[in-house]
Amino acid sequence: MFIPNIEDYKFILASESPRRHYLLKEIGLEFEIKLKQLIEETYPDNLVKEEIPLHIAKKKATSYGPLEDKEILITADTIVWQNGNVLKKPVNQDDAVKILQQLSGKAHQVYSGVCIRSNIKSVLFSACTDVYFKKLTYAEIDYYINHFQPFDKAGAYGIQEWIGYIGVEKINGSFFNVMGLPIQKLYTELDDFIND
Repeated sequence: MFIPNIEDYKFILASESPRRHYLLKEIGLEFEIKLKQLIEETYPDNLVKEEIPLHIAKKKATSYGPLEDKEILITADTIVWQNGNVLKKPVNQDDAVKILQQLSGKAHQVYSGVCIRSNIKSVLFSACTDVYFKKLTYAEIDYYINHFQPFDKAGAYGIQEWIGYIGVEKINGSFFNVMGLPIQKLYTELDDFIND
């Protein structure tokens, strides 16, 4: 890592997401994965767009409890947003088909909220990416769901998987945000957090 003074800190990622684990490793950050307690990812009904993942990321960070000196906690949440609604993780095969049919041939937004917290301060930030899918056939949707089982993914898809290669026509914003973490923005925010 090229962030000055970063070796003075111990980083904790409170996330089970393998995509987030991968992205943090790829920028060279050494971290521990620790989940003190699983929280319900609920939010007030009046929240929209980036307000939702920001609320949940903050909730995760707050519920983690006290930190030691020189510990920095990272929490995050990502949602898929289309036409005023959150598209959640599919509950079963039929739901996954329905969600992907809703995304087919249209644009949607992916919002992530991230919280960086120490025992003396915290910062919240968000990112948004516009994603445009081509018109997907039922056969393509069925093939993807059967081969990749996207039941742990908001919006029933992973952009880094087969469906992203054949279905995503273009994006506006961070590709990695769609994977679940706006890693470039996180890198910059960590630098500011440590060296500000």
